[in-house]
Amino acid sequence: QVQLVESGGGLVQPGGSLRLSCAASGSIFSIYAMGWYRQAPGKQRDFVATITNGGSTNYADSMKGRFTISRDNAKNTVYLQMNSLKPEDTAVYYCKSMTLGGDYWGQGTQVTVSS
Repeated sequence: QVQLVESGGGLVQPGGSLRLSCAASGSIFSIYAMGWYRQAPGKQRDFVATITNGGSTNYADSMKGRFTISRDNAKNTVYLQMNSLKPEDTAVYYCKSMTLGGDYWGQGTQVTVSS
């Protein structure tokens, strides 16, 4: 199994930035990709970005140019740098690890964009 712990959420003003972190532990050797998803109140959980072990990235269209996913393999940590934040980016952000044995989710971290 894989355990994921997200951090870095909080309250930020429109136009501001935040960096989320997701630290993985457990059977990390089985992970082939990691990603970020988000869920706003009353809405479904949506894809944000993924990164493979080889460093290939993929983004939702609405995040391209504003969000950047990266990873530090030495720290078993994935990051999501979020710039030019908008009120509609307000959501709980979840980290996901993808393994051959299945997917694992973190507990989520709240991001609120408001003046």
